[in-house]
Amino acid sequence: MAHSSTMEKLGSQAPDFNLKNWNPLLEQEAYGLSSFVDQPSLLVAFFCNHCPYVVHLRDSFVGFSREYQQKGLAVVAISSNDVETYPEDSPEKMNEDARNYSYPFPYLYDESQEVAKSYRAACTPDFFLYDENRKLVYRGQYDSSRPKNSNPVTGEDLRKAVDALIQGNVIPENQIPSMGCNIKWKSGMEPDYFAR
Repeated sequence: MAHSSTMEKLGSQAPDFNLKNWNPLLEQEAYGLSSFVDQPSLLVAFFCNHCPYVVHLRDSFVGFSREYQQKGLAVVAISSNDVETYPEDSPEKMNEDARNYSYPFPYLYDESQEVAKSYRAACTPDFFLYDENRKLVYRGQYDSSRPKNSNPVTGEDLRKAVDALIQGNVIPENQIPSMGCNIKWKSGMEPDYFAR
């Protein structure tokens, strides 16, 4: 089932987390907000392995991340899916994907799903961009491309927001929700905040 972003309130503080990293290309074992204290901006992306919306933009997002990390943007991807019902999203498979697609960012597993809830994440992919004070300045789509339309994958929306943040310009508040597969919640864990 497809869901769109909850569109969390702009200016919200980034919730902290402490999650194990499953990207074998990076040596650090776990990450939290303090891991990125030296970077002036932070992008938190809720991701997974199997979702066709993620697969659709995966290669582009890897290139985007590599480009903007050189400009001071910290990027972290978090998978919160229930691996009992979706074993293709297991940490072992996350490890494989991170290696196979050369992820330049940590790929963290949110087993309890509490981190996804604290961010009010709803779908994969779901993007949250924070400024140097870790206040939310953008949440929404990567671009207008979807698996079943012909729009090219460019990262245009997210790129504009990051460029404005880096340059010290105002990021427009009129932002378009991301859309993707709903996060695969464990039984009894589904939150009540979904955008309708």
